[in-house]
Amino acid sequence: MHEQVKDYYGKTLQSSDDLQSNACCTDTNMPAHLKAILAKIHPQVSSRYYGCGLIAPEALEGMHILDLGSGSGRDCYVLSALVGPKGSVTGVDMTPEQLSVAREYIDYHRQQFGFDQSNVAFFEGYIEKLDALPLGENQFDIIISNCVINLSPDKEAVLKQAHRLLKSGGEMYFSDVYSDRRVPTHLTNDAQLHGECLSGALYWNDFINLAKGCGFADPRLVEDRPLTIDNPEIESKLQGIRFFSATYRLFKINDLEPACEDYGQSVIYNGGLPYSKDAFLLDKHHIIKTGEVFPVCGNTYRMLSETRFKPFFQFNGNTVEHYGLFEGCGSALPFDTGRTGAETSTNSCC
Repeated sequence: MHEQVKDYYGKTLQSSDDLQSNACCTDTNMPAHLKAILAKIHPQVSSRYYGCGLIAPEALEGMHILDLGSGSGRDCYVLSALVGPKGSVTGVDMTPEQLSVAREYIDYHRQQFGFDQSNVAFFEGYIEKLDALPLGENQFDIIISNCVINLSPDKEAVLKQAHRLLKSGGEMYFSDVYSDRRVPTHLTNDAQLHGECLSGALYWNDFINLAKGCGFADPRLVEDRPLTIDNPEIESKLQGIRFFSATYRLFKINDLEPACEDYGQSVIYNGGLPYSKDAFLLDKHHIIKTGEVFPVCGNTYRMLSETRFKPFFQFNGNTVEHYGLFEGCGSALPFDTGRTGAETSTNSCC
């Protein structure tokens, strides 16, 4: 499977125009500050980019970031501008052709961002075998990945390695493709469907359970959209399976609870993040407006108080008294399908 993916992304695809579906496509709804950084990325790096939008969480200054499946380095270079000279970005990819492009423009981007030294490095390797690379346990504040994990033949190993490399309170923040059911074997073996980030997609509920088993006890969905594919030949192969592009954040915090428990706690966002002055988006169900008291479950309280977000919040309450579950926490399909009625997401807290 690795060789098949290497050939597809190293030889078959020469630019993003060669993709046969919209599974790996750029989100045009991008903040102005990110567009300004993207304008400084070398055209050759951008043209060899095959991810799903741009992966850039909040509060990045001074952070140490690992990018799994960094490809031509586009996201790495954007993040290098955001973390600044005191931070660093490390990219890992298994495709020599992509790494060659990424490494060629290291000094170009150092100059573009006005740094005395580059804060970016790239390693050739497999994202399932990060222990074979010179990366230390508890080394990274954030691990990102952009539409790559679906290509891996061992997704459990990827998540376990990510958990090992994250600092306590760090997070894995990544976009990928998920399906509404398990993809049958004859489709997972289809080279084109796999290369287009479709047939390697995890069934969403299998992903949730896998993440929990790898130490990420409370996966949070940040945003999602249905994929329309827009290729009749490919759609005919998929037998009605629906696919979604989704961004999740997985925090490395010990002893998070398996459900959203209510202890009467709340937070107030101070509005101090440069690009989130009016509200802070933790996940799809936690859009916390500046200056307002916002009730949270015990897990959400810890995701804000035991991570890099702590300086931007006021915290109220403790876990002395328990009031039961937050109402509405369920296990239905979490993605927006574009349909109305029973399938649409509930307004639960998670």
